[in-house]
Amino acid sequence: MTQMKEKLIDMQAAVQMIPDGSRLAIGGMTIHAHPMAFVRELIRQGKKDLTIVGSLNGMETDMLAAAGALRRVESSAVSMERYGLARCFRRGVEQRQFEMVEYSDYSAFNRFIASQCDLPFWPCDYLGGSDIPTYNTDIKPYQCPVSGKQMYAIPPANADYAIIHAAAADAYGNVLMPQRILFPQADDILFARASKHVIVTVERIISNALVRRNTNMVQLHKHKVTAVVLAPYGAHPCSFPQFYNVDDAHMRQYMEASRSQEGMDSYLDTYVRGIPDHYAYLDMMGSRRLSDINLPTFI
Repeated sequence: MTQMKEKLIDMQAAVQMIPDGSRLAIGGMTIHAHPMAFVRELIRQGKKDLTIVGSLNGMETDMLAAAGALRRVESSAVSMERYGLARCFRRGVEQRQFEMVEYSDYSAFNRFIASQCDLPFWPCDYLGGSDIPTYNTDIKPYQCPVSGKQMYAIPPANADYAIIHAAAADAYGNVLMPQRILFPQADDILFARASKHVIVTVERIISNALVRRNTNMVQLHKHKVTAVVLAPYGAHPCSFPQFYNVDDAHMRQYMEASRSQEGMDSYLDTYVRGIPDHYAYLDMMGSRRLSDINLPTFI
């Protein structure tokens, strides 16, 4: 029997795997389920010239914009949802600090299906009347050879790394998710299956025996996962569905800081650059604050 390879590493080592200039598909949506502990370590290590490829991005992209880590964003939206505009992202676009390449929600999602299927493009007939093909020159119009209909060729996502946050995994890279898959998890699964490499941060490390007893929850298998990192509350201050809610007080603090680059520099110095790691961040949050956002868990 072939011995299974352990893939459990620490956060610093996982982020060191990401070269400057990488194309990253960062999981989650708007203010939910982003691997924020990983994002903070990207900033802490000074990663730069990153391209974010996604759909309905949010806090993770806004924070990377504030840190000057971006070269390009390919997405349908960057939103802080009920908290308002993603101000750091918007400021970066307006000041041309990085390039924004826009897709519709549906086409941004389908780009990952094209990558998963190893297709040169995704055929699309739903952009007629939109200015997206006018300003996104990566989308190529063509006439369908079968129907004669006007179509658009959407380029695949081609992410180098998918970074997602999940409920649990064993040390070998078998990743468990709740049986009731919600929208953020559905995106995360697709991102992972469509990307060249996959790094998963998790709330818990469990035994392989427990994985074998819950195979119906295994959404990513060890052959697809490059590395696993233990990161309890790794999505904070975003929510992690079925584990914990958004930390409303911290999110409002972030939004107030994001009103200016000076405010964001102070925020990053306090919560990212000025501390050594994710566990120091959790110490700053405190057990009472974290327990207040907890939800009943599935495992």
